Amino acid sequence: MKTESADILIIGAGPAGSVAAGLLRKQGREVLVLEREQFPRFSIGESLLPQSMQYIEEAGFLQDVVEAGFQFKNGAAFERAGKYTDFDFRDKFTPGWGTTYQVQRGHFDHVLAKAAERKGATVRFRHEVLTVDFSGEKPEVTVRPPEGETYRVQARFILDASGFGRVLPRMLNLETPSNFPVRGAIFTHVEDRIPPGTFDRNKIRVTTHPEHVHVWYWTIPFSGGRCSLGVVAKKEYLEQYTGTDTERLQAIVNEAPSLRNLLKDAVWDTPTRKLTGYAANVKSLWGPGFALLGNAGEFLDPVFSSGVTIAFKSASLASACIAREFAGEKVDWEKDYAVPLKAGVDTFRTFVESWYEGGFQNVIFHPNPSEDVRRMISAILAGYAWDKNNPYVADSKRRLGVLEELCAA
Repeated sequence: MKTESADILIIGAGPAGSVAAGLLRKQGREVLVLEREQFPRFSIGESLLPQSMQYIEEAGFLQDVVEAGFQFKNGAAFERAGKYTDFDFRDKFTPGWGTTYQVQRGHFDHVLAKAAERKGATVRFRHEVLTVDFSGEKPEVTVRPPEGETYRVQARFILDASGFGRVLPRMLNLETPSNFPVRGAIFTHVEDRIPPGTFDRNKIRVTTHPEHVHVWYWTIPFSGGRCSLGVVAKKEYLEQYTGTDTERLQAIVNEAPSLRNLLKDAVWDTPTRKLTGYAANVKSLWGPGFALLGNAGEFLDPVFSSGVTIAFKSASLASACIAREFAGEKVDWEKDYAVPLKAGVDTFRTFVESWYEGGFQNVIFHPNPSEDVRRMISAILAGYAWDKNNPYVADSKRRLGVLEELCAA
């Protein structure tokens, strides 16, 4: 069996893998990216957060993304039982990017992968990792190409950016159950035909079911008059509906009057998809010779569109650790990678849990909000969940708990 070598092997060419490749190429590393699928391919998670732009810029991909023609995004809107509010991410507590894009992920991920290639990374599509071996001097994988014979790759370090494929967690028995309730999502893309002036296409809209606080919908506008549409709820709630997945999604959408009216002329022209039990966790985010990036390590929930931002943050932290390790420094991967990554994830977790319990929704829809607090919350919704200068990051559980009590009074 033929054996190849690389400084860094990255499993998966999605956002985490491509940005990591760009950052590592800036260090001069030889980077090989192996992707099981052929790009472009469908993926969910289309609404980026402004914090993501920092990492796109650091990887050298900014021009590629800006010139791709994606829908501009400057905030998030929320609607519940006739109440509407929105956040402009340019008006936030934390300095940094306040705008970003809403993207068809098939196109967006392909743009990033091609940018990684342009920076000198080798990206191979339809090459599937079959086995991993960390027992030797260097980590080694066996790979099945679309044609030809299986081959080996030895690398000094492996980054798993395989997303929900979770290659290393499966092969190394790292998976552990999430403590989040089992929820599911049903989603599709539609030609929305929303009349001009009735919908702010520069913002994602999150709609709460008028009767069930734990059921919510996303409406993510794209350029070209299309949008991503989906509903998230506990598995038991979704399973009470009959018919095809499209019919189930249409029935649930029709239960929200504002959304039903907004999409009354929509053309449902794309197959509907579903995802159940998406929350995931692992025993460790790293081990000797490897680290897990993005969804390969942990995925919380889609409600605040944090997935791609967490993926990019993990790529940035891991690349910095690799730079130090390859320079001969002793790197504590728990202290320098896992702990700081989890800090921001835990901030998002606090707000996600409060959302489903209804407390954070009461905060969002409060009729007389504090402008200073709104700017702090806006920063977190914009992805700046690692900014310890923000009191709602530094002390998220207590601060949000107090705020919930005030808004409920």
